[in-house]
Amino acid sequence: MSTTVEFHDYVIENLRKAGDVTSRKMMGEYLVYFNGKLVGNICDNCLYLKPTDSALELLPEAERGYPYEGSKTLMVIVEEVEDTELMTKVLHAMYDELPQKKK
Repeated sequence: MSTTVEFHDYVIENLRKAGDVTSRKMMGEYLVYFNGKLVGNICDNCLYLKPTDSALELLPEAERGYPYEGSKTLMVIVEEVEDTELMTKVLHAMYDELPQKKK
């Protein structure tokens, strides 16, 4: 099952309250970027974030899962998309941990 446009738009609209969030469509699913850095995926109508130390610390109860078949990274499944304060903290903390954008 691929992600619906409605779910994608709902997630991106909520995350944009935290700052510059964009997405790029990939094979029916989406890559999610914060200030130009890849922070996660939207797959099968779920938001998955990279398992950075800050994401794991700020979302300790979140389930973990693979965003797609063949994925090698067990990612954080986010349910609190509407919690603007929490998502702002998570995205900003993750940004500092993620590698610089490739030129």
